[in-house]
Amino acid sequence: MESTPPTSKRIKTRVVRSGGILEGWFSGDNELIERYRFETSKKVINNPKVVSFDWLKSQKLDNVRKLLKDQLLRRLLEMKGNIYPDLIRVFYTNLKLEGNNLVSHVKGVDMEITHDVWAAVTGLKYAGLRINKGNLGVAEDFNKVQYYKSCLKNQQAQVRTCSVGGLKLDERVLALIVTWILTPRRSNHSFLTEEDLVYIYCIMKKIKINWIHIIKKHMQTSMRLSDYHYPYVVLISKFLLYFEVNLEDETSELVKSTQDEIHQNKWKMGEQRW
Repeated sequence: MESTPPTSKRIKTRVVRSGGILEGWFSGDNELIERYRFETSKKVINNPKVVSFDWLKSQKLDNVRKLLKDQLLRRLLEMKGNIYPDLIRVFYTNLKLEGNNLVSHVKGVDMEITHDVWAAVTGLKYAGLRINKGNLGVAEDFNKVQYYKSCLKNQQAQVRTCSVGGLKLDERVLALIVTWILTPRRSNHSFLTEEDLVYIYCIMKKIKINWIHIIKKHMQTSMRLSDYHYPYVVLISKFLLYFEVNLEDETSELVKSTQDEIHQNKWKMGEQRW
């Protein structure tokens, strides 16, 4: 395939801080300001990726396109626009779980991300399998290696590790979407965990996954572990817009679709690779 897949590109527009700076961001809460200064402000945010469903169609990946639509993922995967790196870190600094909802506070605005908010911003519903490490919720006899081998182009190949290399095309595209967008990680995007394989299995088998649960869990993990980058930066920026947080004069970067190259079923973007 010689056509090019859209991923994403972040374009820096300006570096201007709000008038109140930290006091304005945290409503004068000195404890949170200190945490931001010495901890969360130093944390890297993930470089967001975008998947165009039109590109999937142009590449004759109609089955992948339909499977992702069945999971109600189109709006989330195609999400782009301005992101606000400073306020994303403020959001994560204040983020906590209250009941079943994520709650944060940015620039004097309380943000309770209810199921209705998720539906309005992403089109996702709080329904489907809630997959957790150690509780896969799909099949008691799910075998990671056996399923991985069934996804390989050469199913007789010896398996030492479960990686993206060697997967059939549909499974490979889904694996990249899982590791780069749905549960983004700092590195090792080609290595597939048991959870990754369960996500692919469910998508391929048309088993609905509770993606809101997955995303919330991944957000909380990124807060807890120092080696995790902050994920879902475009999504969080959409939450800021939804709650009408004042974004005037805040540092912003533009995430938009770009045209990259596909070669031997590997997606490439500049010096980075899919």
